[in-house]
Amino acid sequence: MILTTQRHIAHFDLDTFYVSVECLKDDRLKGKPVIIGGSSDRGVVASCSYEARKFGIHSAMPMKLARRLCPQAIIRQGDMESYSKYSRLVTDVIADSVPLFEKASIDEFYVDLTGMDKYFGSQLFTADLKKKVVKESGLPISYALAGNKLISKVATNEGKPNAEMWVAWGQEKNFLAPLSIAKMPGVGKETAFLLLKMGVETIKVLSEIPMEMLSNLLGKNGLSLWRKAQGLDETPVVPYHEQKSISTENTFQQDTIDIDFLHAQLVRMTEKIAFQLREENKLTGCVTVKLRYSNFDTVTRQKTIPFTGADHKLIKVVRELFDKLYERRMLVRLLGIRFTQLVPGNDQINMFEDTQHMVQLYQAIDSIKHQYGEQFIARARGMASTMSS
Repeated sequence: MILTTQRHIAHFDLDTFYVSVECLKDDRLKGKPVIIGGSSDRGVVASCSYEARKFGIHSAMPMKLARRLCPQAIIRQGDMESYSKYSRLVTDVIADSVPLFEKASIDEFYVDLTGMDKYFGSQLFTADLKKKVVKESGLPISYALAGNKLISKVATNEGKPNAEMWVAWGQEKNFLAPLSIAKMPGVGKETAFLLLKMGVETIKVLSEIPMEMLSNLLGKNGLSLWRKAQGLDETPVVPYHEQKSISTENTFQQDTIDIDFLHAQLVRMTEKIAFQLREENKLTGCVTVKLRYSNFDTVTRQKTIPFTGADHKLIKVVRELFDKLYERRMLVRLLGIRFTQLVPGNDQINMFEDTQHMVQLYQAIDSIKHQYGEQFIARARGMASTMSS
């Protein structure tokens, strides 16, 4: 079903977010080739400034290669605590200004301004909101206003940095037409290679391919790409709610005071929901641990943390919270762990302090779990709790 009501969707994207935060902390970095990522040769690039991109550097590139391409680059290991702080600040500014917005990632937002032309004018409001974000946070931000999420996102990317774009209603297809197929969301390397072999280089040519042919060639993805090439996207702006959580609880068959067993349980439980977090392509910014004693007294403790989805970081926080909670040395009946303040995104923050090997290790672990089940691979510490219970 194609919507006929004119929508006004603004896409906001903080320009080189991690680099911009580092520049706020040290203004000597402004205008310099800056790389955020692991400092060792085995590390990878998490983000880089536009000045560094001129040398061919991009995210996920091995740091050794980035250094070779730009020996004069300034490398910062990254400070996820600061990035999380500024992400929350920008989120608060937007939340205080609009009734409906979606936080698509740590540095990316969609705002639904449909109907605002009756009162303020969407273009004027969007420009004012950008000024407000810059004033309150000090961070540069780009935006594009269009009739749907797809066009607003592509337009933002086309206009960055410091974009202020507007694609008029009815001009979506014309806007997309001259762009490379590689700029279409949903076109990965394999799909792009296949289309290029067919002579499809621009979105205009893609839009002229019959829907049935694309569907036969690429299945469901082909149908989706055909609609996108026409400039069609009915995806709604999903309201942002920080209350959403991922959690797990375990009530023991027999109350216990065995501290080693309890620690092992915490590892197993954290691994379980951290994998779920990554499967849903989310990061958590707050961890809560719950403990219930044998007399049914229940205590909880929580901690706000830099956004992450990495087991080894979350296990450390969970253990710390439990050790602060468990003061009575009474029998324990139940343990619970909850992740809140969830935001979309993958755990590229590992790139700040871990090697490429660590990033690849997580990818391999998740691949095995996804293929064979969560119980197939786990930390030995967590497996010990399963064998003991």
